[in-house]
Amino acid sequence: MISKTGIHATLALTLLAQLGPGKFAGASQIAKEVGAPPNYLGKLLKQLAQDGLVESQKGFGGGFRLAKSGTKISLYDIVEPLDKISKWNGCFLGRAKCSDKSPCAVHHRWSKIREGYLEFLKETTIAELAEKNVSIG
Repeated sequence: MISKTGIHATLALTLLAQLGPGKFAGASQIAKEVGAPPNYLGKLLKQLAQDGLVESQKGFGGGFRLAKSGTKISLYDIVEPLDKISKWNGCFLGRAKCSDKSPCAVHHRWSKIREGYLEFLKETTIAELAEKNVSIG
């Protein structure tokens, strides 16, 4: 339902949410835990920093950590910039014009599923995943 990049980002942030206060984790350490190539994950973490989800610190003892509390970071906050899921508003069957007034055969059912999925992403936080000790790998 989300891209491999979205999964790696979610797992990386879950790992960061499990760090102690003031602690940082290096990109290579995170990549190893997440099972992603280090260069790829390093670029992904930089993008997440630009999105305001993580912050980085260079030098000894540096690395990455969450930019805000895991209770304030939803799955939607992570996945939307990467996968643009909010744009999933086209017709499920590919019709050019599909709306409540001119629905396709599955319009109303798909709308409910789409809205439920987006709600799930918006209401589920990284803190929840970290608390449940979501294992990586």
